[in-house]
Amino acid sequence: MVELETASSKNLSEAKYAKKILQLSDLDYTKNLFREIESVPSGPERVIEKRAVIQALLLSTWLQRLYFIIRAALMSVLGAVVTFFYVLFFGQIGVVLAVAMGVLIFIVGLIVTRLFDTQIVKATKYIVRRLSYHKKIREFIMNHF
Repeated sequence: MVELETASSKNLSEAKYAKKILQLSDLDYTKNLFREIESVPSGPERVIEKRAVIQALLLSTWLQRLYFIIRAALMSVLGAVVTFFYVLFFGQIGVVLAVAMGVLIFIVGLIVTRLFDTQIVKATKYIVRRLSYHKKIREFIMNHF
């Protein structure tokens, strides 16, 4: 990932970078972008179009990864809060009840994060926009989560 981020736009048009990006991105989105490239006639416009597509794929990959990180964090916070209040109220929790609560909280977490999907996507795009100015923080988040 760091290699892709630090590559120049000229280097990004090479096949080895394109393969790495394709491994990280959505296949339907990639197919649509490649169809757009094929519609451009040969020449310098096509090279510029390829570089733009590769940058778009990289941005898409960042958005998907960050979306997953935010959604997983929300689900884990929801689970921690419910478990905390249960233990606070009843004083203890058994193994069987913990497993049952974990499954139930996971399902509820999926539903809740789907209900707020639009807001999560907006927050993800905002965070990506802000991270574009902070390279070290972006590298840390993308490489360690």
